[in-house]
Amino acid sequence: MFTGLAAFPLTPMNERGIDEQALIQLLIRLTSAKVDSIGVLGSTGSYVYLNREERLRVAQLAIEYAKGIPVMIGISALRTRDVLQLAEDAQKTGANAVLLAPVSYQQLTDDEVFSLYETVTKSLSIPLCVYDNPSTTHFRFSDHLHGHIAQLPKVRSIKIPGVPDLVSAKQRVEQLRAHIPKDVTIGTSGDPYAVVGLNAGCEAWYSVLGGLYPDICIRITRAALGGHSVNAESQSAFLAPLWQMFQRYGSLRVVATIAEMQGLTNYPSLPLPLKSLDGLARQELGSILADLQLDS
Repeated sequence: MFTGLAAFPLTPMNERGIDEQALIQLLIRLTSAKVDSIGVLGSTGSYVYLNREERLRVAQLAIEYAKGIPVMIGISALRTRDVLQLAEDAQKTGANAVLLAPVSYQQLTDDEVFSLYETVTKSLSIPLCVYDNPSTTHFRFSDHLHGHIAQLPKVRSIKIPGVPDLVSAKQRVEQLRAHIPKDVTIGTSGDPYAVVGLNAGCEAWYSVLGGLYPDICIRITRAALGGHSVNAESQSAFLAPLWQMFQRYGSLRVVATIAEMQGLTNYPSLPLPLKSLDGLARQELGSILADLQLDS
């Protein structure tokens, strides 16, 4: 795993708990499309809003309905103690890999972040993907720190933020590669710039939209990784209205709203105080979906 399209579905929920049937339907869409891997309990999966028991249930459902597709489980939490418990749960459930971000309330130091990954990897029997997401964690990895962490046992991929232009993306990938082992892949996130990352040399797309509309995201990924960069760029450009909504409102709110509007989840589908789009924003999104016809 850690190459191709990794699709990250929502964890549909309300204040009473997880909407298991809606989650199962989203997982079935991914297995039917034959995505390369499934990632649950990442940012799109709203992991930070769930307790240990709820996260365990999501992991169990993902493994049960994956139909042999590799599953990566997010284990990020504020305390190392909790991360270790979540890692144990993921491994017992049968996860193929885990995803870990340096989540904090107090600003973490480089030493504290390295200690987190060092401690967790010692407890793992499955691979780990480093989740570099400064927009939510407010921690910025240096290339030196990435390189230090990437030397740890079980570290096999780094999920980096998207870079807007190809020249800068190539520089970013080349600089990071100079610090990490050859067997550690680099995956792009930030869907609006994913095709840029793939064309710049990233081996994986860790995708929000792929968790809802896997087919077009698979086509973009296959085209880019197959050397057909112009084709991949064209397909991504077709989705520009969606990418603009992602940038204006946040990808989680947008995909949750789409799922509600398409009848894939019930309303509401996000944990309060988060809310899906309403009013004019919801109407605009509906017009975009009508034009794109992504399910046709």
